[in-house]
Amino acid sequence: MRLKQLALGVAAAAMVAGTVAASKAQAEDSIYIPLLTYRTGPFAGSGTPIADGLHDYFTMLNERDGGIGGVKLMVEECETGYNAQKGVECYEGTKGKGAVVYNPYSTGITLQLIPKAPVDKIPILSMGYGLSATAVGEKFPWTFNAPATYWSQMSAIIKYIDANGGIKGKKIGFTYLDVGYGREPIPLLDELSSEMGFSVVKIPVGVKEMQNQSSHWLQVRKERPDWMIMLGWGAMNPTAIKEAAKIKYPMDKFIGVWWSGGNVDVVPAGAGATGYKSANFHGTGADYPALQDIIKHVIDKGKSQAKKETVGNNFYNRGVMNAVVTAEAIRTAQEITGKKVITGEDMRKGLENLNLTAARLKEIGLEGFTNPISVSCKDHAGAHAIYIQQWDGKAWKSVSDWIEPMRDRVRPKLEMAAAEYIKDKPDWQTQTCQ
Repeated sequence: MRLKQLALGVAAAAMVAGTVAASKAQAEDSIYIPLLTYRTGPFAGSGTPIADGLHDYFTMLNERDGGIGGVKLMVEECETGYNAQKGVECYEGTKGKGAVVYNPYSTGITLQLIPKAPVDKIPILSMGYGLSATAVGEKFPWTFNAPATYWSQMSAIIKYIDANGGIKGKKIGFTYLDVGYGREPIPLLDELSSEMGFSVVKIPVGVKEMQNQSSHWLQVRKERPDWMIMLGWGAMNPTAIKEAAKIKYPMDKFIGVWWSGGNVDVVPAGAGATGYKSANFHGTGADYPALQDIIKHVIDKGKSQAKKETVGNNFYNRGVMNAVVTAEAIRTAQEITGKKVITGEDMRKGLENLNLTAARLKEIGLEGFTNPISVSCKDHAGAHAIYIQQWDGKAWKSVSDWIEPMRDRVRPKLEMAAAEYIKDKPDWQTQTCQ
């Protein structure tokens, strides 16, 4: 297992070179945050900017504020290659160092870690990915997927399509990476299609087929769906967008999920990507005080692995968003417990009581960056609203208002899925919520 270790707040040259070993997290003056990232392999194009955004926000907090609550943050990055087995190895190799939370950045890895979290008492934050059923906090006390699940996202995309020409009687093409991640929202999509009167053409893309999708898009040309929805990742996304342009599929009818809307997904297709859409739950661009502070305290001082021009790109900002949720949960845990150096059990309380208000977003330099986020004992995702963005050839532009998910349809299905998951696990840890 190859570990890339990064100790935030140390000399820039050593940090960028990746040669600095993280010191023991049990040190009384630090909070240890391991990150399971992938900068290599077919998903590196998407994984790298997210890792950069995470690191740079944490580094900025260390450089500007001295950490959180007077405690420095220490981050250790472990390369998973988006491989579940390597992800578990990274987890096992770092959990004993005082880890307060894990961000797996892979549905496959998340599925492996969900049963480990209550045993090791370290919460899992799978921000907007992973097992949708973990939104049900009573059944999954240690896993969180705020600000919304894949199922909530899918319902919001369907609402968007319905509001733009109606969906009854329409044919929806669904192309997805044929792994746990891509298949996750299929049960909901199947039920919504039956309830709302539209048909679905499923087009799975295997990992080995990600960069060779000509036959998949010949099927699209044959089926002629009214809309296409893509749940792709890594090299699958730009390949699909290029193939869609090649068959002249109308890009304004092609919507990717929030993991299929990075700059790395559209730039390779050139002008052909113009008009392509994707879901999102945070802002793009660097015109936020917090992003400017990253540039000032991190980028300009050579303390980042990212290039300055990538700050503000969608997936870079996704990493920042994940770091914000993590940091604010740490701050909340400190307030609840009265401790400066928290444990994984404390962090669970911080996540479950997270209340990122509009006022707080403004205070941390991210006014308007995202909708306020609140998490509760019962709802570990929050089912928050999303919006649709569109690529204009140079940048992402919002083309919708915030869209609320179909909570009345989604929540009962999540509860059924959660009950199904634990029914054959008699020793599974649950909780009672007021």
